[in-house]
Amino acid sequence: MGLLLFPCGPYTFSFLLVQGSKAADHAHFWIQRQWAPITVSRDRSHEQRTPSSENGVRVSPAAGTTWPCARHPASHAAQTSTTSPTMPRSPAPLCGDPARLRRDPSAGGLRSGSPRPEGRRSTESEVYDDGTNTFFWRAHTLTVLFILTCALGYVTLLEETPQDTAYNTKRGIVASILVFLCFGVTQAKDGPFSRPHPAYWRFWLCVSVVYELFLIFILFQTVHDGRQFLKYVDARLGTPLPERDYGGNCLIYDPDNKTDPFHNIWDKLDGFVPAHFIGWYLKTLMIRDWWMCMIISVMFEFLEYSLEHQLPNFSECWWDHWLMDVLVCNGLGIYCGMKTLEWLSLKTYKWQGLWNIPTYKGKMKRIAFQFTPYSWVRFEWKPASSLRRWLAVCGIILVFLLAELNTFYLKFVLWMPPEHYLVLLRLVFFVNVGGVAMREIYDFMDDLKPHKKLGEQPWLVAAITVTELLIVVKYDPHTLTLSLPFYISQCWTLGSVLVLTWTIWRFFLRDITLRYKETQRQKQQSDQGRAVRSRAEPPGLDDDLPGPGGPVEEDVTKEGAAAAS
Repeated sequence: MGLLLFPCGPYTFSFLLVQGSKAADHAHFWIQRQWAPITVSRDRSHEQRTPSSENGVRVSPAAGTTWPCARHPASHAAQTSTTSPTMPRSPAPLCGDPARLRRDPSAGGLRSGSPRPEGRRSTESEVYDDGTNTFFWRAHTLTVLFILTCALGYVTLLEETPQDTAYNTKRGIVASILVFLCFGVTQAKDGPFSRPHPAYWRFWLCVSVVYELFLIFILFQTVHDGRQFLKYVDARLGTPLPERDYGGNCLIYDPDNKTDPFHNIWDKLDGFVPAHFIGWYLKTLMIRDWWMCMIISVMFEFLEYSLEHQLPNFSECWWDHWLMDVLVCNGLGIYCGMKTLEWLSLKTYKWQGLWNIPTYKGKMKRIAFQFTPYSWVRFEWKPASSLRRWLAVCGIILVFLLAELNTFYLKFVLWMPPEHYLVLLRLVFFVNVGGVAMREIYDFMDDLKPHKKLGEQPWLVAAITVTELLIVVKYDPHTLTLSLPFYISQCWTLGSVLVLTWTIWRFFLRDITLRYKETQRQKQQSDQGRAVRSRAEPPGLDDDLPGPGGPVEEDVTKEGAAAAS
């Protein structure tokens, strides 16, 4: 074979060298075209992108795989060549593990390595991420499975099973729940949040499922069995409790009490005062709208006024309703929440790996910021913009008020003291799932796709709220059927009629009226335009020419008649 190629060896070598150099040039040009990072302007109204890359992610056009930036030295030259002097340089390339190419919005952005949609919302913050992928962010499905298998094997092979049926039942139920939580934390779909870690929010999603199943179990029991079943959780439960009345003497200054004339105020200051403040601070972070928070706060006080004949716990003094609750506790919590939202919307979201930060102060600051959102989306509910958004906002307010009422009614029908840890755990649960639910509801409302489905967390929160209401209805129907006082029912009827009237006027009558006025205006403009054009047109040329039967035609006719004679 070598003898056959020897005579033409130099020519063959030269030909291959030339073709190889051309192929190298084509490959270099293709790499620059395909792997050039994007250049993002700080002006969020537009983005300039190369056709083959988005958000600095190197994505193969064929397989969609991702490689580290170090394997593509041409990317740096492409980046420097595509950045104009008048445009700020794009952030560091977001490269990393392909497993991280997913939607990560701790409050709205994208995980490093995620392609950003073309139409980013104007309310969404811009994120800079160096793409560090550490052990903390990697999936540990095999590790969790191995540890879970070892634990179950230890219980089966090395531990002797006790002969206590009640203890074994409790332990079996707890073990089943833990196995389900392990599966959900490692395998469930990520939600919109990712800080402090996506597994944290997957955990609360699975807890939502467990809590809903527990409520359904309680719903299918008799009233006596359901209340006594809680003794398996805490032996102190299952006994009726007196309800505390916060009304009574409503004098702010009691002159008859010489030692402490302000004793009524001090008596009302209990653990619910800081709970109200913290609760409304967190609710403001969930809703992200001052008007909606104030409407829910004021409406709940009206509900307490209306239902105090059913629950003595709702009986409060007027200054307790409007001064301590609405203005001081709720109002201060909403104010602090809005200030926090303002800081989060103005904050720069620039993330670096912990080991890429040189100073210890920077490392500690990075650890603290791990518990803040990855990015931020400002909510613009716009309830009056369309009927769909108006009904959605009304539904959100209704679910919030219903969840607040369920807190008091569940304590009443299940005989739980207000200071019991189960009541506190329920509030902690709603704090963690409420933020995710509100974000997914907002995305559902803000997305114009007609077939987009509602997220998992708002679906579960709505199901939990309705199930809690059904438990209250089943366990104490007598209390709920106590008729409202006549003046209270009149007030709620009047308010409902006003809201319904405004809805019909705003989204039906007003639109019809505006459409009719617009039609009349366009018709009037067209009539005026035709009139102006008719007055401005000069007389036509045909008007000056003699038509049929004119003088010229008459002369020709006469001459023809004379010649014939």
